[in-house]
Amino acid sequence: MSNTGDPHISRRNLLIVAGASVAAGAAPGSARAQKPLPMGPAASEPVTTKVGMIVNGASRSMEFDTRTTLLDALREHMHLTGTKKGCDHGQCGACTVIVDGQRINSCLTLAVMHEGSSVTTIEGLGTPGNLHPMQAAFIKHDGFQCGYCTPGQICSAVAVLDEIKAGQPSHVSGSLMGAIDLNEAELRERMSGNICRCGAYSNIVEAITEVAGRPA
Repeated sequence: MSNTGDPHISRRNLLIVAGASVAAGAAPGSARAQKPLPMGPAASEPVTTKVGMIVNGASRSMEFDTRTTLLDALREHMHLTGTKKGCDHGQCGACTVIVDGQRINSCLTLAVMHEGSSVTTIEGLGTPGNLHPMQAAFIKHDGFQCGYCTPGQICSAVAVLDEIKAGQPSHVSGSLMGAIDLNEAELRERMSGNICRCGAYSNIVEAITEVAGRPA
C-alpha cells in the first residue's frame, strides 16, 4: 500500500528510518561514535613493590607485581612448591599456609598485604629427616593417597590444634567459653575447608587425634 498523499507513515517505513538513524549515529565520523579508551603506561605496565616477610624462619625480601597472590609469591618467586594451587578460588584448601599463627588460603590474599608477616609453609613444618609430628601421623595413618591436598591438610591440621588449645570455638562446639571437646565432629567441622578428592577423611581425623594426644 502506497499513498503519496497519505500523511501517515507506514510501520515498515518507520522501521527503515529508525534503523538508518541508528547506523548513522554509530558511524566513525559521527558525533555519537564512541572513542576507544586511550592506551598508556598506566594501562599496560605493572606496578611493583618490594615486600619483606619471614618465610619458614628466614627473612625474605623480593620485588612483586602488586597483583601477585601470596600463593604465587611462594611458588613462582620463592620456589616453595609444597604449597599447591588447586581451585585458585579459596574453595579447596590445597594452598593453606600459616600466617602469623593463623591458617589462610594463600590464593585469596596478595603478597603485598603481608609486609613483615611470618609465613609457615609445609616446607617449614618439617624435613624428611625430621618430620613434624603431624606429618609423621599422616604417614602412619595413611592420611593421603594422591598427596596433592596433603600440604594444605597438614598446615590446616596444625593450626586447628592451636585454635582448640586457644579455646576458639567452631560451629559445632558445645560452648563458646571454656575447654573444647576434641571429638570427631569438631575436627571434621574445622577441617571442612580442606577438600580431599581421594576421600581419606577418616584417616586424617585419626592422624590429628593422635597428635592431639588422644587415642586414635
